[in-house]
Amino acid sequence: MNYNTQMEAARRGIITREMEEVARKEGVDAAALCNLIAEGRVVIPANKNHVSLDPCGIGAGLSTKINVNLGVSKDCCSIEAELEKARWAIELKADAIMDLSCYGKTEEFRQGLVQMSPAAIGTVPVYDAVGFYDKELKDITVEEFLRVVEKHAKDGVDFMTIHAGINRETAARFKKSPRLTNIVSRGGSLLFAWMELNGRENPFYEFYDELLELCREYDVTVSLGDACRPGSIKDATDASQIQELIVLGELTKRAWEKDVQVMIEGPGHMAINEIIPNMLLEKKLCHGAPFYVLGPLVTDVAPGYDHITSAIGGAIAAANGADFLCYVTPAEHLRLPTLEDMKEGIIASRIAAHAADIAKGITGARQWDDRMSEARRNLDWSSMFKLAMDPEKAKRYRSESSPENEDSCTMCGKMCAVRSMNKILDGEIPL
Repeated sequence: MNYNTQMEAARRGIITREMEEVARKEGVDAAALCNLIAEGRVVIPANKNHVSLDPCGIGAGLSTKINVNLGVSKDCCSIEAELEKARWAIELKADAIMDLSCYGKTEEFRQGLVQMSPAAIGTVPVYDAVGFYDKELKDITVEEFLRVVEKHAKDGVDFMTIHAGINRETAARFKKSPRLTNIVSRGGSLLFAWMELNGRENPFYEFYDELLELCREYDVTVSLGDACRPGSIKDATDASQIQELIVLGELTKRAWEKDVQVMIEGPGHMAINEIIPNMLLEKKLCHGAPFYVLGPLVTDVAPGYDHITSAIGGAIAAANGADFLCYVTPAEHLRLPTLEDMKEGIIASRIAAHAADIAKGITGARQWDDRMSEARRNLDWSSMFKLAMDPEKAKRYRSESSPENEDSCTMCGKMCAVRSMNKILDGEIPL
């Protein structure tokens, strides 16, 4: 191999195996894809040590991807339970899995996840540092933070959330601009606290070049974390969020100078009318880098239904520039999600992504809907189930309420409009 990263290869005109595979799956030209990677508008998270990886592309002109969060914590520390969630997530067609583990046997879980997963794996090293070193946050050194990054890279992690944008200047802006919900990013709050306790600059900002060298060595994509993402619609698009976004744009250019791939993470909670302006701001300030959003959740008053509030915002965001959606489950803000919560979150996120892909004109997106509509016109229930995003649920609903006429359902029965139109157009009496 005579290149270190996908971006370096692209800039040298080398079409890698990963690029060829992504181009095939997306139905795009490999050379055009290569150019987008060279420009930083598309990333292929593909750590050299992730041998089981089925590569996916994230960014301009490609289908909207979705990510699933999971991981072990102090209150829920079963490795097997979280690996079972990962297996489900892969079966349900998640494109990436973020390991948010922060306690216990994090290394064992991470290595098992990388080994079994064809989906891209992401982590947040600052979470692991707190649990791994088992010491007070204040006492973790710069060297120890970087050592965790290196360990994750060696283990085969494809992308890492690095909250480098919350430097001392951003922190000062936050303190001057009070928020309703302060800093809700776990990683952001940890680094803000570390800076306050030590009177020092954010280690990931101060030693960003050293971080980039580690990422370049293993081809880890840097996912620049949004420490100041809004945790309520009240705090959306405020001074702290915009200040951090400006810094992330500067850090993006520095990463590209070293041929390191970059994604930008974004909000968060946000009213519907603010979503499109935020997508434009990110693309402008961060030079077209792929945008990875949590939601946005468009209202704060629906605990237990936040997979819906997130899907509404995610569809609007992705239709207007976001490239990667982090799923949100019904358990958001309440507890660690169960398997069923996870499934609800994945399906909601996939619906949002697909709806956006139709709006963006992504190859093959609308054709899926057209095939479903044809099956409905023909009252071809078998084909409808095969084409359904969640075939299992569709079959279950159908079986739970049997109609008198098999070519209809129990909503309309013999008065089914589709059935009536088919019969009358075929010269038959409909009822």
